[in-house]
Amino acid sequence: MTELKSNKIKAGIIGGAGYTGGEMLRILINHPNVDIAFVNSTSNAGNYVYEVHTDLFGDTDLKFTSELSTAIDVLFLCVGHGDAKKFLEANDIPDSVKIIDLSQDFRLGQNSKFNNKNFVYGLPELNKDAIKSAQNIANPGCFATCIQLGLLPLTSKGLLNNEVHISATTGSTGAGQSLAPTSHFTWRNDNLSVYKVFNHQHLNEIGESLKQLQPDFNQAINFIPYRGDFTRGILASIYTNTDLTEDEALKLYEDYYADAPFTHVTNRSIDLKQVVNTNKVFIQVKVIDGKLFIVSILDNLLKGASGQAVQNMNLMFGLDEHSGLRLKATGF
Repeated sequence: MTELKSNKIKAGIIGGAGYTGGEMLRILINHPNVDIAFVNSTSNAGNYVYEVHTDLFGDTDLKFTSELSTAIDVLFLCVGHGDAKKFLEANDIPDSVKIIDLSQDFRLGQNSKFNNKNFVYGLPELNKDAIKSAQNIANPGCFATCIQLGLLPLTSKGLLNNEVHISATTGSTGAGQSLAPTSHFTWRNDNLSVYKVFNHQHLNEIGESLKQLQPDFNQAINFIPYRGDFTRGILASIYTNTDLTEDEALKLYEDYYADAPFTHVTNRSIDLKQVVNTNKVFIQVKVIDGKLFIVSILDNLLKGASGQAVQNMNLMFGLDEHSGLRLKATGF
């Protein structure tokens, strides 16, 4: 972890106009240990942040800028997939600046080294010690975070030895801010659809993490993603064969997440409104007729993106993991 030279972390944000950029701003504006040095958005340069993120009206007088300063401690890349690599190719970021990338560009092991920079996969429940000493972080994907947290306790004991079946539904913000035929209100409202069946891009990072804890894992992960007609959140239902009793499974999960401040385990029913607007993950564990049934839920823009990025920053700078992230769920 890094010792701060001043009282506050100086943060820069690239790509501040999108959904993850907006959530990053919302968190950092209220973070007790952070000053936002700049928010970069070429298309919005000169505009007030609240003119784009209207929920921040009254909270900040920051303006977007097209300029880039390296007089910062940490740089958040809230850009689209492929754009983080392009940005680092075009801009020389000093090694003294920590980078947290929210795209998928550096998540896989084969892509984790870029020029002179090494990226650590930033799932705190898997790599907390490595994150604390990392200079650069590849923030996990939203589906990947939700699903991995549902399965990691099993692989930690070498107990994931059968096929895994997953159905997971995400809110419309998971598609990003750019319009597409399936993100228009008239299409999404009162609708449900399946996409990228068995070949979603997050399967690669899920597989790498599972094998990190259980190297001999070689079973199929059957993943069916759904587009939901709600705005935020992911609910993943997972099942696999098991020899565990429910009490044994519950203890396994509780023990694994004992030091994970945002991940909470129960055998009671859970629902998305319990976690939307927070950095929490709730995991329900049941055993039914020899099958381990797991439900994992999170907010795709927070624990699935910007909230987890700030959690990683907190670890990198030796702060309390909760700093800036004590957020109240919508609930109702």
